[in-house]
Amino acid sequence: MKMTNLKKSFALFLAAVIWGMAFVAQSEGSKYLGPFTFNSVRFLLGTVTLIPVIFVSEIIKKRRPSTDASFAAEPTTSKTMGTKTEVKEEFLNKETLIGGILCGVVLSMANGTQQIGLEFTTPGKAGFITACYIILVPIFGIFLKRKCNFLVWLSVVLSVCGLALLCLTEELTIGKGDLIVFVCAILFAIHILVIDHFGENADSVKMSCIQFGVAGIVSAILMLIFENPDMTYICKAWLPLVYTGVCSSGIAFTLQIIGQKDMNPTVASIIMSLESVVSVVAGFIILHQKLSARELWGCMVMFVAIILVQLPVKQKER
Repeated sequence: MKMTNLKKSFALFLAAVIWGMAFVAQSEGSKYLGPFTFNSVRFLLGTVTLIPVIFVSEIIKKRRPSTDASFAAEPTTSKTMGTKTEVKEEFLNKETLIGGILCGVVLSMANGTQQIGLEFTTPGKAGFITACYIILVPIFGIFLKRKCNFLVWLSVVLSVCGLALLCLTEELTIGKGDLIVFVCAILFAIHILVIDHFGENADSVKMSCIQFGVAGIVSAILMLIFENPDMTYICKAWLPLVYTGVCSSGIAFTLQIIGQKDMNPTVASIIMSLESVVSVVAGFIILHQKLSARELWGCMVMFVAIILVQLPVKQKER
């Protein structure tokens, strides 16, 4: 059964909430570990988290033909031998494997460049520049023949304005760190488009698991080259690692792949950009940070953008 657009939007919104809450965990983890060490452990934790989910889902699939008469009567792929019908199900298709590998490589590069860029620029600038994938996704989509209507483009503009109010608190100057973080924004835009291309015919959980495994291996290689991992500090950062590994990686990125199925990637990127709004609210609730009038206006503009971008989707369904 296919998910409705409302359920897909909710899955992406839930992913944005988890990512926004992960801001505190990531900032705490960076006190103990380098960027590649932190990313390697969190992505490998995400892989381990999804393996039992895949195992249980495969058991359910194997039991379904014997318990569901309608399913057994109409197998999708079958081989008849006399009076006996044998049902064949592919465990891992090409789209799932290739999509997972490509997503893993891009994801490791995106997170790595983001962490490196933060060493040379302020968090406010980094948050705004990273969220520029909202603009890059529809621009790249033009070359991939993905058209967007007027309301979607208006939502893109409003989202960028909202993010500027939320994150941009100092004068905008272009420096080395800004350029590195902009590369990160390009990579996140590519990541969204790769999911859009392969996600339709891929198994969401398996593709996500492969993605984390590849991202963890790539980050581990970079960790051994550029950093000196210490198990003592890894143990000290266990709580941030568990949250970002299990929740932010294993759960949230899987929700992203599920929610993006058959959805316009520009619409998906706007919904996921609510991560910035959630991070501000989380700072207010958890860290007791004060929200300025400018930040409140930014939250309101972002929510208006989300409402607008849902309108053409609902009209299309009708």
